[in-house]
Amino acid sequence: MMCENNVRFNMLADFYEFTMSNGYFEKGKRDEIVYFDMFFRKIPDGGGFAIAAGLEQVVDYMENLKFDSDEIEFLRSKGIFSEEFLKYLETFEFSCDVYAVPEGTPIFPGEPILIVRGPAIQAQLLETMVLLTINHQSLIATKASRIVRAAQGRAVSEFGSRRAQGYSGALLGARAAYIAGCVGTSNTLCDMLYGIPSGGTMAHSWVQNFDSEYEAFKAYAEIYPDNCVLLLDTYNVLKSGIVNAVRVFNEVLVPRGFRPKGVRIDSGDITYLTKKLRKILDENGFSDCGIMVSNSLDEYIIRDTIVQGAQIDSFGVGERLITSKSEPVFGGVYKLVAVEDKNGRIIPKIKVSENVEKITLPHFKKVYRFYSNETGKAMADLVSLFDEQIDDSKPYTLFDPVYTWKQKEVDNFTAVNILKPVFIKGKLIYRKPRACDIREYCLAQIDTLWDEVKRFENPHKYYVDLTPKLWQIKTDLLKKYN
Repeated sequence: MMCENNVRFNMLADFYEFTMSNGYFEKGKRDEIVYFDMFFRKIPDGGGFAIAAGLEQVVDYMENLKFDSDEIEFLRSKGIFSEEFLKYLETFEFSCDVYAVPEGTPIFPGEPILIVRGPAIQAQLLETMVLLTINHQSLIATKASRIVRAAQGRAVSEFGSRRAQGYSGALLGARAAYIAGCVGTSNTLCDMLYGIPSGGTMAHSWVQNFDSEYEAFKAYAEIYPDNCVLLLDTYNVLKSGIVNAVRVFNEVLVPRGFRPKGVRIDSGDITYLTKKLRKILDENGFSDCGIMVSNSLDEYIIRDTIVQGAQIDSFGVGERLITSKSEPVFGGVYKLVAVEDKNGRIIPKIKVSENVEKITLPHFKKVYRFYSNETGKAMADLVSLFDEQIDDSKPYTLFDPVYTWKQKEVDNFTAVNILKPVFIKGKLIYRKPRACDIREYCLAQIDTLWDEVKRFENPHKYYVDLTPKLWQIKTDLLKKYN
């Protein structure tokens, strides 16, 4: 798989992935079957849920994972890898089983969102790319979801390419933002590659490049009469910007049978200015002209302006979305949870830590989401062993895996395994959906969450529980190692 400047992604791995893989080969473990989980521990911004994103790029990476002669020669130059291991990489063939939650799925701490089962070397080499891809896009999708929900139905466009951390940060960040509910992006390449609507009108430089603001607006309206959005704050929004805009609307657009699409401001007191603009536009017969705002917005600023009565139809959100400025790290990890012995028996593995949140959940697992048949809302997630079946035709008792005396019996629900097969023995069986279909799915799944879970501050904790069998296996391993 290729990235910027024709550099291949295959070598985008922490160096210890190769040293461990060489060690597995030397110790006869190259074909040992292992299980890795990707999960995360903390929801960004203290939110109630996160959004899974990035699976398509992980799939592309896995489909194209091979090593060419230049890459083999580079590893040989390090002087620490055996020739037998390097020859193994020359004939590398991906053969893992992979399960993952679909992109756009609300996800919660502690539960596996991607599982890899396969030969130890292969599963180990995947770690860095799996984490950097899903961590990044899930982070941006989660932030975008908060911003979109703050806008309360008003359109939000992603405007952050120029402030993103690098080319892929701009491109894939825009993709993730769209998946989570943004209506489009300023990123043209994202439109070309993923079909995500791109748009934009003018910058302040356009206005400055003419002898007057009026001439700049007039020229733009003449060129784009059916999509005329004018930027009002190059000089003075109320004294010149809106005055010249209304003049151009009346002199250029209306006589030709067109209506203005909108005006935009990128600075100043958003609430005050938009109220004034709405009044002026309405008084001049342009009540159908939208008002767009930008300028370092986030979910809190958007929420506050709406509460204050700002007259805004759409938002352009840049740096605080594309970088998730308030919390720029999504803490997903990739941990070994089981190995198979020579007889194919699964041996659970656990990582123990004095930091309780770093204790891993052992074994090969499934994740069931319980949906109420009465309301359609998600009730809880249940992590089970891979071969456990949940009978949703009868009541089920959930219990808190930490405070085990806290129990709740639920009934009239449908249990859905949200981990879907992606690769089986290295063969892709997953149909990669279009970005617009992922977006539709994401919004529908967010709608299954209770409003209390979607609060920005002190959200209700969505429960991720364990089956008794899985809880017992974890408890026994903790006792063993302590």
